[in-house]
Amino acid sequence: MHDASLTDFHPFSVSGFELIRTPDYTLKACLYQPQGIENVPGVVCVHGGAWVSGDRTAVSGLTDLIAQTGLAVLAIDTRLAPRFPYPAAVADVVYAVRWLKQHAQEYFIDRERIGTLGVSSGGYLAVLAAMCYDRPEYFIESTAINCSVDAETAFVASCSGVLDPLARYKMAEKRGDVDIMQCHHAFFPTVQVMEETSPPLVLARHENAFLPPALFFQGELDPRLPADTAQRMADAWTSAGGKAKAFVYPNSGHSVGTWSRKALMDMLTRFHALASAPRSFNPV
Repeated sequence: MHDASLTDFHPFSVSGFELIRTPDYTLKACLYQPQGIENVPGVVCVHGGAWVSGDRTAVSGLTDLIAQTGLAVLAIDTRLAPRFPYPAAVADVVYAVRWLKQHAQEYFIDRERIGTLGVSSGGYLAVLAAMCYDRPEYFIESTAINCSVDAETAFVASCSGVLDPLARYKMAEKRGDVDIMQCHHAFFPTVQVMEETSPPLVLARHENAFLPPALFFQGELDPRLPADTAQRMADAWTSAGGKAKAFVYPNSGHSVGTWSRKALMDMLTRFHALASAPRSFNPV
């Protein structure tokens, strides 16, 4: 088990800008940049909101903490359902990774240590984008990014990630949770698409997938996810040949903001270690 603790905290700057503008939509982003250090890891951070709500500001508390640890963070908007159903938001994450890679040198970021982190529904987006970044349905043509820049990531992580949307949908259906079911219907065209794009099921079907080192965090008392979500994802990842570890925090719910200080610091420490040295990641 990794026992390192965070001892160095850095001031950081925040800059906001338009990540992409088209006739149909505009996505904004915030870049959190640690000050006084160079060649830092970079992470694209994806907000939650059940694919129908939220924006880059929804993760501001978490991104502040991550930036203080010495990582550059690009918090992004994603297109929202029902106006923009799947696969739009996945494509937005893939685009953001490519953007961060292209601008890495400009912002003193190590291009070889760029990954994704997602919260709740954003966890699904971050993981699927990392696994399947080279699928043509997730590629956004843009003159702003050189077409040779890909979205291969060095690492991926999720907090309270909806990593198996089909299992979460079935849980909501069993409970009669109409609100969650409606969010799934807004984003996914059909239940079959939930199954086809569920990361653990993609791996179970032995489909081609890229598997960077991964961490999956979940609260033990999370009422919005099946209790085995993070562990099942880690098991599928390792069975498919990747390196992954799940951490389930006692007495913790869905929102990272409600986790205990101990759980939050443990998550930040482990994520920082992963992003800082992804090639040395040891999931033991």
